[in-house]
Amino acid sequence: MATSDNYELQDDQIPVFLINGFLEAGKTEFIKYTMAQDYFQTEGTTLLLLCEEGESEYEEAELLKYHTVAIRMEKETDFNEAYLSKLQAEYKPERIIIEWNGMWNQDDLYDGPMSEQELAKDQGRPANYALSMPESWVIYQVITIMDGSTLGIYINNNNMRSFLGQMLREAELAIVNRCDDVSSDQLVDFRRKIRAMGQGAMLILEDKNGEIQQDMLPEDLPYNLAADSIDLKPEDYGIWFVDCMDNPERYIGKKITFTGMVLKRRGMPSNEFIPGRMAMTCCAQDMTFLGFVTKGDPAVIAPYNTRDWAKLTATVSMEEREEYSGEGPVLELESIVRTGPIDDVVTF
Repeated sequence: MATSDNYELQDDQIPVFLINGFLEAGKTEFIKYTMAQDYFQTEGTTLLLLCEEGESEYEEAELLKYHTVAIRMEKETDFNEAYLSKLQAEYKPERIIIEWNGMWNQDDLYDGPMSEQELAKDQGRPANYALSMPESWVIYQVITIMDGSTLGIYINNNNMRSFLGQMLREAELAIVNRCDDVSSDQLVDFRRKIRAMGQGAMLILEDKNGEIQQDMLPEDLPYNLAADSIDLKPEDYGIWFVDCMDNPERYIGKKITFTGMVLKRRGMPSNEFIPGRMAMTCCAQDMTFLGFVTKGDPAVIAPYNTRDWAKLTATVSMEEREEYSGEGPVLELESIVRTGPIDDVVTF
């Protein structure tokens, strides 16, 4: 399966729109609003899989109007290829919308069927069960809905934050609604943590008046953004990485100095490597390497191997890269020296 706004479906594939979030986050209202939009209309059948029962419900007339069939998924184990294939044969959907239960393990949808040995060990599930979808079902878009009035509770609870990390990891769009009574400082904190967990997601903050302009929120950068050269402290690396991803234009032409671990991917050009840091984006079990592609003299880069540590100075530029599916930050190496490791991981 693939998740991409640029993914081109084959004739035999069915797009799956995965809408996730915790109970009462506003998933149903978002789906109902989207169903009514002109751009989302279709002649074929939409199969709507409902994985939890909240306060808001779908009216039968509304479903008929938009050629939608709603099926209640009573338990997580309903997501097996045999049952979903049966639904596909019965309703012949043109597309599928899943209103996901935020307390179910979403990662299994991406992992695909497990072996019988893995299944037998997994939470006591029977060995003939696999949380999986038919091969023709393609996760086409993932949208995460969050309630700003309760988001702090979930972010600050390690168990809940793990589920939130699952929902954001593959998200293309993340919406935090009901932010009316959330302070600007709290919104900035939400933004940083959400962007760390969902690096590929466009983030929208909303209050009763609509979208909140994020450029009006207070800056919380621990370094002088006006300086031509920025020397990052180890504890500031994660903040800089997220802000550089979100606002790369701020850093173009600036020299950045930081200490990081070297990563060299198999097949990388000899003039490229990726310095960065391991980050705990949501929980100790969910570690991610945060780094930018860096270009330099192959002779200077050659002595450094993956897991070596170095302090480097580089200038930020922008370049079309496959990793970004477009333009994104690339560092131009100016100097590099070996150092000892930084023991602490990046946290948000």
